[in-house]
Amino acid sequence: MSDNFLIIDGHALIYRAFHAFPKTLTANNGQLTNAVYGFTRILLKSIQDFDPKYLVVAFDHKEKTFRHEKFEAYKAHRPPMPDELISQIDLVFNVLKAMNIPTFQVAGDEADDLIGTITLLNERRGIENLVVTGDKDMFQLVTDQTHVFIPGRGRFSKDKEYTPSEVLRKMGVR
Repeated sequence: MSDNFLIIDGHALIYRAFHAFPKTLTANNGQLTNAVYGFTRILLKSIQDFDPKYLVVAFDHKEKTFRHEKFEAYKAHRPPMPDELISQIDLVFNVLKAMNIPTFQVAGDEADDLIGTITLLNERRGIENLVVTGDKDMFQLVTDQTHVFIPGRGRFSKDKEYTPSEVLRKMGVR
């Protein structure tokens, strides 16, 4: 890819890292850092592997979205974010700020909405997208110009880039 845009699904990868890396990774003050470490490791590997011209990390906003207004029970059964993870979110933002990597979040929208909008606008400009996420819902964005990359979960699960043919093979739909 020449004009390529790497879009990181922030919360999806933070959650993935939190559950993938041991709870023994801590700072010297006892602060748990497994999600920060895992997220940063995925971010750096993605930058190295894909050498993007553009890069952004999209995050969910703390406010409820328009979906909550339309459907009262939206995500009502989802367990709350663990306290040990909440305490690491600001640390991830600190890492991104230190690396001068832009973040993007909008009140009333989820990262998924932002990522979908960014990929559509980029495609109209002839820019190729690579969405790095752990969320298979992102397969609906896959086109010839937009691929989804899902990092593996350790030694037994390999990283996988999803193209239109890969989504068709895996899901049976385009």
